[in-house]
Amino acid sequence: MRKIIFASHLNFAKGLEETVKFIMPNSAEIVTIAAYTQNIPVEEEIAVQLDDLTEEDEAIIFTDLLGGSVNQAFVPYLSNPHVHVITGMNLPLIITVLLGLGDEYVEPAFLEKAIQEGQEQIIYVNSYLAAQGLDDEDE
Repeated sequence: MRKIIFASHLNFAKGLEETVKFIMPNSAEIVTIAAYTQNIPVEEEIAVQLDDLTEEDEAIIFTDLLGGSVNQAFVPYLSNPHVHVITGMNLPLIITVLLGLGDEYVEPAFLEKAIQEGQEQIIYVNSYLAAQGLDDEDE
């Protein structure tokens, strides 16, 4: 079994899930954790999703903020060899990962490459267009 989890403070994860489903309607099932939107500790919300994982199961977890409480709450689960936590989630990163999933366990090198591709999509468009010799009228 493989779980894909988006977890964030408040509703960021839910918004990403909705966007992914719009762009990729037949993608993997996604679980969202919108921490602090209910009166439930984030650790309990995570436990509901991960406490039944076996060593054969895989979880790919995307979180919003390195060092944030949501991200830190997943750290105890990293003892499972097939639990992967990626923080700083963005849409290009998620799409790259979802499109690249197969039937085998995901390889850390694949995730590292997807992270790099996601980072490369963060661009200051003003400078990008200036470097291309374009301005607003050319678009």
